[in-house]
Amino acid sequence: MTEKKIFSLYQVARSVQRTLSDRYQSAFWVKAEMNKLNYYKHSGHCYPELVEKQDGKVIALVNSTLWNTDYLRANRAFLDLLNEPLKDGIKILFLAKITFDPAHGLSLRILEIDPSFTLGDLEREKQETLQKLKLEGVFEQNKRLKFPLLPQRIAIISVETSKGYADFLSVIDQNQWNYKFFHMLFPSLLQGEKAVDGILSQLELIEKVKHHFDIVAIIRGGGGDVGLSCYNSYKLARAIAEFPLPVVTGIGHATNETVSEMISHLNAITPTKLADYLIQKFHNVAVPLARFEAQLASETRALLNVRQNALQTEVKWFRSATVQMVTHHNNRVKSLSESLYSQSVFRFRNNRLVLNAMADLIRKHSVQQLSNSAVAIANLTTLVSKNSMTMVGQNEMKIANLENIIRIMDPKNVLKRGYSIAMKNGKSVTSADEVQIGDELVIKMYEGEITTTVKNKRDE
Repeated sequence: MTEKKIFSLYQVARSVQRTLSDRYQSAFWVKAEMNKLNYYKHSGHCYPELVEKQDGKVIALVNSTLWNTDYLRANRAFLDLLNEPLKDGIKILFLAKITFDPAHGLSLRILEIDPSFTLGDLEREKQETLQKLKLEGVFEQNKRLKFPLLPQRIAIISVETSKGYADFLSVIDQNQWNYKFFHMLFPSLLQGEKAVDGILSQLELIEKVKHHFDIVAIIRGGGGDVGLSCYNSYKLARAIAEFPLPVVTGIGHATNETVSEMISHLNAITPTKLADYLIQKFHNVAVPLARFEAQLASETRALLNVRQNALQTEVKWFRSATVQMVTHHNNRVKSLSESLYSQSVFRFRNNRLVLNAMADLIRKHSVQQLSNSAVAIANLTTLVSKNSMTMVGQNEMKIANLENIIRIMDPKNVLKRGYSIAMKNGKSVTSADEVQIGDELVIKMYEGEITTTVKNKRDE
């Protein structure tokens, strides 16, 4: 049996170390995404975690080292070119050497990082997003929305502790013209990998209550191009383009405009400039309105003066015409009064003569009429007396006949002939339908009454 050859783990690791050292003696350029920088303050060293993704999945993951001096040099280059430090989640192009340590394993030692590659990658993403939005026809969609005449109700997406947010509120809330704004904060991260999802989430929330707002403002306190890379995201840019309210941005930088700023309805280089623009919208209404108010007051005063002078002239003419007309009518009334008096006296005199003649005539006719009436009354009295005696005799005979009939129909006389009356509950019974078996009846006769109980009945 052949004896096995056994190596220690260290021997294997040293063998791998020698092999890699012989194979990879020179440095080479590598592009990757720096998933985590892993910076340690106490030493100043970094241990970046490098990944490569395909369709969202990690297909390669390698740890690396970035020593203190190399980190300081690379970080300075990023600050100079991008105005941003090295950070998580960016794509980098770096010069590296493969190293292998028996205790720490395989690693890439980063010697140098090219910041222009990172800038170019951001620009490439930006151009791709712009091209897609234009091909889909939504690039100008938010800009075509009608901007409110007075954008008074503002939904703000920002960080509560952001200086840009504080500057924005300071301008609109403390404006010297006392314009009133209603604003509500929808807090979200504004940079980094989670910024896109945070802003999208708040846009969805605002859309549900869009009838409470006039515009949406995305406000950030400034930053370099790397920190602004999230605003080149296609998802975020399209959401802004298709948002039903005008979206304004004050992201806080003066160069390299992002896609989200390009497609928004309005972009200001700082939150303060954005606040100034909104106040200017109020000026655009308030200043002409004040000017019109002053002009209206002036023209109203002038018109009132003209009308007052015309009224005074009319009053003078009316007073003169009234006095003249009253004098004329007074004279006419006086003349008519004298004529009426004269005619009245003449008519009264004539009518008195007529009345005296009529009185004599009435007196003669009245005496004759009274004489005739007395004769007619005497004749009527004789006739009434004669007819009354005849009628009284006839009525006395009728009354005697009625008394005989009533006497015959008296119930006592009926009972006397052998008839009786059945009573139930004090009322006479006229039909068998009114009585039930077991009912108690009272039978009244000419002399006395009998109480009985119904045992049988027959309807016929």
